[in-house]
Amino acid sequence: MATTGLQVLGLLLAVAGWVGGALVAAAPFWRVSAFVGGELVVAEAQWEGLWMSCLARPGAGHTQCKTYDSGLALTPGTQLRRGLAILALLLGVLGVGLTVLGLKCTRCLGDAPPSHKARLARAGGLAFVAAALAFLVPVCWTAYVVVRDFYDPAVAPPLKRELGPALYLGWGVALLMLVGGALINAGSVAPPSLSAVPVTSAAAYGGGKGNPQPTPPEGKKDKAYV
Repeated sequence: MATTGLQVLGLLLAVAGWVGGALVAAAPFWRVSAFVGGELVVAEAQWEGLWMSCLARPGAGHTQCKTYDSGLALTPGTQLRRGLAILALLLGVLGVGLTVLGLKCTRCLGDAPPSHKARLARAGGLAFVAAALAFLVPVCWTAYVVVRDFYDPAVAPPLKRELGPALYLGWGVALLMLVGGALINAGSVAPPSLSAVPVTSAAAYGGGKGNPQPTPPEGKKDKAYV
């Protein structure tokens, strides 16, 4: 039978991860300037995200952000990472809807059988797991590109970048969605079918209170064999 506590806890974790994923996807802190070489005084710092880039001047306390002019002008890798992030958020919306409909404590479907609600909840949990995996791909991909370029001697030092805080947060929110989806699935075990339960009570054999065992007629006693 579905465990309501596991379902609700999984939904809360998954929704928290989904909200955090939306904030991470919009943040410009995926890649930040790497201060390498002999530069001791840095006048500007650059932050880059999926949708915008920012230029900060620490000395002046001024930060200017600008969205990318054209999505078609971006590299194919950036466009694909954008698409995967959007896909992850859409899967999260689908997971919220299916899980809420399938929760044992909700009555959105009226008197629907518990097995149907359990299947809906499990589908919602799988949607959250798929959203976590889809969100992990752009995060891990960006981290790989940053590390690869950082250690590439052919890349000039001003063009090198470091892992931004949004990447670490991205791993965290993906883990929340993954754990939340797993908990929803664990708490949404379908109840056993009544037809599959063997009847072993005495009433099934005519020995219940309302159905006493038939007694043999008088004069007909069981023969005893020695």
